[in-house]
Amino acid sequence: MAKRDTVTRLFIGAAIAEACSWLGLLVGMAVKYGPPGNELGVKVFGPIHGGLFVAYLLLVLLVARRHRWSLLATGVALACAVPPFATLAYERWAHRRGMLGAAPAPARPEPAAVR
Repeated sequence: MAKRDTVTRLFIGAAIAEACSWLGLLVGMAVKYGPPGNELGVKVFGPIHGGLFVAYLLLVLLVARRHRWSLLATGVALACAVPPFATLAYERWAHRRGMLGAAPAPARPEPAAVR
């Protein structure tokens, strides 16, 4: 069984969380500019989304260095932080391409033969 390193797992979590925060922010904007005219959703999800946006960008740089991504792949990953839900699509794409490779689990020692 393969095990991912901590930075890669954090990157995957940040990609998912950033996409979810986009959803919250978009709903908050719809409520703000829609009939209710309530700004609470934007006030709550705006800072959350901003923090996750920055975390995602930093984790892209760390994971790109760790997995030796090309400059193009790194640039696309960074650009995917801007459109809604693109971080989720990029993470899935990178996973399918093996760009988030898992390190093999340490081999278990074989039991000694009894004579």
